[in-house]
Amino acid sequence: MSFEVLDRVALIDDDDAFRSALAERLELEGLTVVAFGSAEAALKLINDRFDGVVVTDLRMPGMDGRQLVERLNGLDPDLPVVMMTGHGDIAEAVDAMKRGAYDFLAKPFAPERLIETLGRALEKRALVLDNRRLAALAADDEGSIPLSGSSRSVEALRAAIQRLADAEVDVLIEGETGSGKEAVARAIHNAGRRRLRPFVAVSCAALPESGLESLLMGDAGGPTGAFRRREGQIEQSHRGTLFLDEIDLAPRAAQLLLLRVLEEREILPVGAMEPHALDLRILAATKGDPVEAVARGDLREDLYYRLNVIRLRAPPLRERREDVPLLFARFLGRVASRLGREPPPVDHAIRRRLLEHDWPGNLRELANYASQVAVGLSPSSSHTPSDEGLVQRVQTYEAELIRESLTRHQGDIRQVTAELQIPRKTLYDKMARHGLIPARHRRR
Repeated sequence: MSFEVLDRVALIDDDDAFRSALAERLELEGLTVVAFGSAEAALKLINDRFDGVVVTDLRMPGMDGRQLVERLNGLDPDLPVVMMTGHGDIAEAVDAMKRGAYDFLAKPFAPERLIETLGRALEKRALVLDNRRLAALAADDEGSIPLSGSSRSVEALRAAIQRLADAEVDVLIEGETGSGKEAVARAIHNAGRRRLRPFVAVSCAALPESGLESLLMGDAGGPTGAFRRREGQIEQSHRGTLFLDEIDLAPRAAQLLLLRVLEEREILPVGAMEPHALDLRILAATKGDPVEAVARGDLREDLYYRLNVIRLRAPPLRERREDVPLLFARFLGRVASRLGREPPPVDHAIRRRLLEHDWPGNLRELANYASQVAVGLSPSSSHTPSDEGLVQRVQTYEAELIRESLTRHQGDIRQVTAELQIPRKTLYDKMARHGLIPARHRRR
């Protein structure tokens, strides 16, 4: 496996002159140096996703090098830390290596020795990070379930995903609730060259009005370390993919911020003096037709036109009925595997439901139904088709539909009537006929 080339070094030394000179020397070798005068300041930046290595002095006021090694080892045991020490402190440096340090150099040392050591350490770090990303991709394999099937619509969607995987264009994905829009976005990301970089999903409908800019853009941090620098959600997707889910439901202030990011490909963290350029692939999704969202005033027209470079549509399940049995089998197998049991057999009632139900909740509803079947709690009839006439079978389906809608909406009659598209009085008459009580479906 080829790994990404890293060049980032966190340099920690309380001697200003030495730190400055060494940083300059390393930068001449093409390394990107982030320098700190104390271990405490460095810990505000370094986390388990740090794409580089650490070089630190052993003797420092406050937290010393050995203590820093212990802290970093607890944060990420695979983060290489190179220790710099005086000749009289070699025993302590050896002890630091036992505690997790990668290597040590005794001062004074030739810069070439440090550069050689850093080259090996950066290769090791790159390999570790790439293997973690590959493991995450393997774990995310179940995300491919929504795109399973042989229907014409899903085959066309898979073909479009492959064509767009490495096309550096923004993509707007539309589809009903539960139709798999995020799965489409992840498939585009995972099929392209950015797959080893972060996929950051932002739920635009859940963005708060207060603290919005800090959440999206991040905080620059105080010049004296008064508060720590914090990456915003957008910066976290640098060199990867930013997925803006339900962009049409984002607050207007958020839409304006995102418009600037789309146009400039840069962010201005709170408190920063200069913007930061980012390498972003942006995918966005809308709950319905984005043109209608613009007409309603939910989606800014300029944001829509900026996003509407390529449009994809995640088809609802009712348009890919032939895929339902396979999708159900995969969902059922996933749940059964998590429960440590074999998938239960599919009886006539389950099969009939799979083939004849419209699945208004789409993939999400189907996955929930598979979970119910896996744990033995699925609503089913005790009669087979041969036991019932047409009228009785229709009545059974009707009762199941109303019961599931009541459960899904926790007994909210207004939402149930909207989903089933029937008058309130008609719903009450049908519930009385089938012995259904809304209060029993409300969360307590």
